[in-house]
Amino acid sequence: MPRQGCAFGQNWKVQMESDYLKRSVGTCLAKGLAEVVELRPADPIEYLAHWIYKYRKNLDEEKKRDLERAKLEQEREEAQVELEMLEKIKEEQLMINQKLAEEQQAQLKRELEELELKRLVEEKAEELLLQQKAQENAVNVMGESEEESPS
Repeated sequence: MPRQGCAFGQNWKVQMESDYLKRSVGTCLAKGLAEVVELRPADPIEYLAHWIYKYRKNLDEEKKRDLERAKLEQEREEAQVELEMLEKIKEEQLMINQKLAEEQQAQLKRELEELELKRLVEEKAEELLLQQKAQENAVNVMGESEEESPS
């Protein structure tokens, strides 16, 4: 009976090792062995060793390219965000410039209205002065007329 327990333990261990090998090198070995069978090189062990080395190198390069792609994508996204921020800043600057121009236009309009009002006040003051002088002249002329005609 103890042998059955040992056999079960060994089968379980073999199964675990088999699973590990399938997960870690299964795809690589399957592809490499398929190529060895297809090409039938003179030294299949050396060929398989070189093939596995190249396979690993290709995986490393692919991983490196993926990392570079991810980095480039991240940089592109950051550049896009920066571009959007610059566009927002430009829009805000345009709005600020537009409001500033409107305020300047309103200030000019107020200044023109003030100048026009000042001109009207000066004209009215001049007109009143002229009327006052005309009345004074009329009074003086009447006074002179009365002095000249003593009858």
